[in-house]
Amino acid sequence: MLVQPYLFFEGRCEEAMEFYRRAVGAQVEMLIRYKDSPEPARPGVVPTGGEDKVMHASFRIGDTTLMASDGHCSGQAAFQGFSLSLTVADEAEVGRVFAALGDGGKVIMPAAKAFFSPRFGMLADKFGVTWMIIARV
Repeated sequence: MLVQPYLFFEGRCEEAMEFYRRAVGAQVEMLIRYKDSPEPARPGVVPTGGEDKVMHASFRIGDTTLMASDGHCSGQAAFQGFSLSLTVADEAEVGRVFAALGDGGKVIMPAAKAFFSPRFGMLADKFGVTWMIIARV
């Protein structure tokens, strides 16, 4: 059994994947646009002019594959009730990744020493995805 996050960016998927490429070295493994679907979309699924938006994508961060889409391209992505936890090699890497993912986002808990890690912090990136960044113990 395998559980993988599937993120709906509601029109900003390609921008998000590029942001994650720069911030944490994400690698896009697959990208299918609505216009490239082998079957036509059901009525109302793709908004007018949304043919170039991302129907499905998968990208890898470290050993993890995440999946993503532009969804219904509503412009209103809502990432609530979960966080992505990213474990990095050391305290310096926490600082680098925290700054990169936090660019344009909001700090929830500044990166600092915690009882369970030499450095840990939480933020919401500019797309609203919440991240917990932790240094390997």
